[in-house]
Amino acid sequence: MIVFAASLFLALLVGVGTAYAAATNPTLSINLGTGEGLTARVLQLAALITVLSLAPSILIMTTSFVRIIVVLSLLRTAIGLQQAPPNVVIVSLSLFLTAFVMQPVWQQAYEAGIGPVMQEEMPLDEAFPRIVEPLKSFMGAQTREDDLALFIDMARLETPPASVQDVPLRVLAPAFMVSELRRAFEIGFMLFVPFVIIDLVVASLLMAMGMMMMPPVTISLPFKLIFFVLVDGWRLVAGSLIESFAAGAPPGG
Repeated sequence: MIVFAASLFLALLVGVGTAYAAATNPTLSINLGTGEGLTARVLQLAALITVLSLAPSILIMTTSFVRIIVVLSLLRTAIGLQQAPPNVVIVSLSLFLTAFVMQPVWQQAYEAGIGPVMQEEMPLDEAFPRIVEPLKSFMGAQTREDDLALFIDMARLETPPASVQDVPLRVLAPAFMVSELRRAFEIGFMLFVPFVIIDLVVASLLMAMGMMMMPPVTISLPFKLIFFVLVDGWRLVAGSLIESFAAGAPPGG
């Protein structure tokens, strides 16, 4: 009898809770309207969903994220660590450094176009070029002339661009990414050199002592870690990465 009463009470409680939730919780609905503008609104909604789904790719293509995360990944490989720091830490640090580097650019884009659009002071088609202009300036400053010329030639543009602002994003974005990868590999090479020297010294000492069966990586890893700590490596790497964007890209090959 007690079990039956408890079951009845729980059933009533669940029923009342469900009825209350159905009566109080609002439902999400999208009203596209009717008439001749329905197709245009559907296309705008589809375009918005597409842009939101491609937001991570846009972040990678138009910001400093590529150079930063590649350098940090190469640094981890140079030290000889496989899982430390973990990928989530590297990605998080890359995102924060990217936000730090890109904050002035995003601020200019907001003041030039995003803010007026949100305040309904400017239509989107007029604001979009103003939003893209700071991004193009940043990307153009970091893109090598040879890479940009290569993609301009392959795009077969009807009118040669007179400045970076005249280069379409479909041409500037891949040139920017190629330049970023090259620059990241250059920085990665400089990071590898001291750790390779430590590996060579440790391997030579082990061979001289007749300990050829001992893996050199096992012995050199603590020395590489303490070396990186003593030179304040994280501060140097983060500072050098940020300063590399202020310096811009080399003019030629």
